[in-house]
Amino acid sequence: MASGRLLALLLLVAPACGAGVHASTDPRAVISTLSNGDIERLSKKRVFFGHQSVGFNIVDGLTALEKDNPALAFTIKETRDPAQVASGVFAHTRIGQNEAPSTKIRDFTATLDGGMAEHVDVAFFKFCYIDFDANTDAGKLFAEYKAAMTQLHQKYPRITFVHVTTPLAVVQSGPKAALKRLFGKKPGGAEANVVRNRYNELLRQEYAGKEPLFDLAAFEATHGDGARATFDDGGSTYPMLASEYASDGRHLNDLGSRWVAAHLVKYLAGLPL
Repeated sequence: MASGRLLALLLLVAPACGAGVHASTDPRAVISTLSNGDIERLSKKRVFFGHQSVGFNIVDGLTALEKDNPALAFTIKETRDPAQVASGVFAHTRIGQNEAPSTKIRDFTATLDGGMAEHVDVAFFKFCYIDFDANTDAGKLFAEYKAAMTQLHQKYPRITFVHVTTPLAVVQSGPKAALKRLFGKKPGGAEANVVRNRYNELLRQEYAGKEPLFDLAAFEATHGDGARATFDDGGSTYPMLASEYASDGRHLNDLGSRWVAAHLVKYLAGLPL
């Protein structure tokens, strides 16, 4: 995989949604670009988001943004009860089991089939970094995801389904990483991150510019100066989670949570009703 091609793909998002990567990582700067029309559209949307731990990081960021920007006027609810979803509600819940991504596909589908589909305008879910390791078959998982989403599109054509790239992790660097490379070993986190990037590239190739795609991984990998956080493996360069956004090398800290959440708000506001 050519490094230039992969890094170029990081910038691909659905063109109607205005989700380009910003050079400043100040979430307030992102929110300030929202127009009154954007905010009004957001206040009318009914959103459902399925996730696990990194998803909770993003929801924490949304909560912080809402407190700082009351004009956003959306309500965050942890629920899978369709009756609790109305205009301006961002409903979210845990789905499936970590390290078993197929269960997340099935749970998301079952939740929509169980009545949620009748109450939402926008629906999406994300895999977690922990769903991928060095042995994960990215192609097989993507094929399963694509088949499920195709069926959901056909069953619920009124809903806007958003595809989300998988979150990344920080790859080990410094003297210990150099020593590992010297002995023919890979730095911690490298192998799984290669697989995550492989899956994300499949997602971008299939959906970018054709269907809504929120490039979570691209925002995670972008420093404040616009440069990408990257690592090298097997002669190719791949993006990784920027360390300034990480609490433990995998989850998002306060800055990372608000940074990703701000872009998600802007993205959702830009989706047509």
